[in-house]
Amino acid sequence: MTNLRWIGTISLQLLSVSLFGASEADYDTIVRGAQVIDGTGAPPQRADIGIKGDRIVAFGDLGSARARTEIDAHRLIVAPGFIDLHSHLGDHELLRPDLAGCEPMLAQGVTTAFINADGWGVVDLASQRDLMEKAGPGLNAAPMIGHRAVRIAVLKFVDRAPDATQLDRMRELVRTAFARDGAFGLSTGLTYPPANFAQTDELIELAKVASEYGGFYHSHIRDESDATTGWIPAVDELIRIAREAKLTGVVTHIKATGPKTWGRSREAIAHIEAARAAGVSVWADQYPYEASATLLSAMLLPGWAQAGGPEQMRARLGEPQTRQKIRTEMVAKIESRSGPASFVIARFPPDRSLEGRHLDEIARQRGMEPADLAIELLRAADPFAISFSMRDEDVVSFMRQPWTMTGSDGFGLAEAHPRSYGAFARKLRVFALDRKIISLERAIESMSGQPAKVLHLRDRGVIRVGAFADLVVFDAAKLRDTATYEKPHALAEGMVHVFVNGRAAISNGEFTGIRAGRVLSRASN
Repeated sequence: MTNLRWIGTISLQLLSVSLFGASEADYDTIVRGAQVIDGTGAPPQRADIGIKGDRIVAFGDLGSARARTEIDAHRLIVAPGFIDLHSHLGDHELLRPDLAGCEPMLAQGVTTAFINADGWGVVDLASQRDLMEKAGPGLNAAPMIGHRAVRIAVLKFVDRAPDATQLDRMRELVRTAFARDGAFGLSTGLTYPPANFAQTDELIELAKVASEYGGFYHSHIRDESDATTGWIPAVDELIRIAREAKLTGVVTHIKATGPKTWGRSREAIAHIEAARAAGVSVWADQYPYEASATLLSAMLLPGWAQAGGPEQMRARLGEPQTRQKIRTEMVAKIESRSGPASFVIARFPPDRSLEGRHLDEIARQRGMEPADLAIELLRAADPFAISFSMRDEDVVSFMRQPWTMTGSDGFGLAEAHPRSYGAFARKLRVFALDRKIISLERAIESMSGQPAKVLHLRDRGVIRVGAFADLVVFDAAKLRDTATYEKPHALAEGMVHVFVNGRAAISNGEFTGIRAGRVLSRASN
């Protein structure tokens, strides 16, 4: 054990101790002289970090201690590995051995991701776990159970409430996901069919099951643009679910979408603050961009038009009278998102020439109204689209809240939105270091210690003796996101070393190929 001493000007006693009986000369890795931002929001401090196995076993002045690998970090910042609260990696990448390394996420410093967001994923989390473990994950995956998957398993794409027997079956599936498979939370995506057919009472009943196991409720709320139920009522619905089910509620990728909501972030914040003051555990996560991205059907089609699944949806679009009814509602939805010029077709396999082009531009070229063009595209396929419909003032307003955390909403690493490759680096570079909207310590807390504490990731998200050695070592001068809307598949820069469970996924700025991630369980994470 080293002697107690002052580190820099910070009056903090730090003990260099080993939890596992290792001698000071028996570390796997020592990170020396780092400026440590520990994930709690505390000011930086100078310290050495000793790693043995998958844990941080020493923190302080390690003096003449030796290790198999030593890193001189005097000019670098060390932080806990970042936690992505909203990831779709479990839908695709983490299931494939060729993609499960998740290098674009590691390049941002992400070492843990909550998966099955927006209610997606599968009902059988045990099978998903097996596939991910066989693929060899490059980062830790924390599964949620998706409400959409549960509803499809019981009700298919039917637009009605479950009867008592069906609701019991849905409860059973959610309970199995928690009790047997270690789910961390229940996720919903209430703009996607058939989840958008669910009434609030159904969601409360399923959230009560999650609450029994200490889980949380993580929701893409029912309306983010005042196009259907209303944006503030959608926030209030989440608050009600969290209050009545007695669990933590997270408004995921919180945003104010479209002209009717611009500047109203203050109103949503007031509702959340009032709920929190009344004892309801309400939080949010956010990606730092002014454009969203998802399937065009989710943005523009009314829920009733999607009942029965894609084939019935396309049949309705082909029937003249029904098509006209759909068109009327689509026109209103297009305007609610700032008009046709705000939409970019990002991915459309039937005609790649349309990718990267705005909806209004394509419509003018074809001599069509934008709504009619959108209908034709949806009859052929369901384009992945980007919607430039947010404003910086609202992004900043939400980011400044002490209850706003960080998520990428990465929709697969091949998606055409830069958030998959740049969300975490962008928040640090643009909003913390350059614009100083929030401090660097607060930015790091929002993507490490805070989500770990709120969502019950034990021994992760912080730098302390006994915590898992998920660490990022970065050069603040070089840290930046390089992904753009025009070139979204560009790796972030500035991460010098990234450790996942004590093993180097990035060393000296290069990927090592080591995949040390784990599929975590709520019961034993």
